Amino acid sequence: MAGSSAVLEDASLLSRLDRQLLRLETVFALISGLAVFMLMFLAAYSVSGRKFFGSPLPGYVDWIETAMPFIAIMGVSYTQRHGGHVRMDLLIGKLRGRAQWLAELVSVLLILVLMLALIWGSWSHFGRSFDFAAPLWSRDSSIDIGIPAWPAKLVVPVAFGVISLRLMLQVWGYGRAFVLGLEAPVAVPLVQDAAAQAMAEAELMEGRG
Repeated sequence: MAGSSAVLEDASLLSRLDRQLLRLETVFALISGLAVFMLMFLAAYSVSGRKFFGSPLPGYVDWIETAMPFIAIMGVSYTQRHGGHVRMDLLIGKLRGRAQWLAELVSVLLILVLMLALIWGSWSHFGRSFDFAAPLWSRDSSIDIGIPAWPAKLVVPVAFGVISLRLMLQVWGYGRAFVLGLEAPVAVPLVQDAAAQAMAEAELMEGRG
């Protein structure tokens, strides 16, 4: 299941790297949110233009296709940092000690291998689209209004590269917890029960108030 998980911090090198990477992940998540907002604005503009002026936004579908990588991929590392992706908390949450950290370590390693393969494939896909000698540096573009395709294709390997850095930090964190037998390692999402999640949300709301 997906949920909110606690990420502990301290003065260690691992935790400092975690916080530095979080800054980049937050920027990427913000860009993803702005892309969603842009699509909402374009949808309202297109519908209003069609209804009142008989002329919808030209290339609306092209803009949607271009924005999709920004929306779908740029926030994945931020979500991974906070343990928000789909995960088997019901199973892993029953494990304790080294068994739990080993299970987390194996799962993160498998994800990392997949991400590295996706970086290689998506970078090749971007390379087939980008060309300095071509108009707008692009060998291909959208169908209706000719938006260059390479910026959207570049987002994919870049975002996968960021989440790979996040996964490497989590491999470090879970590996350290497994070797040292730690109870609460830093820089990794820790599974919280319902009561702990409710308390964390209440403290967050009190802080905002």
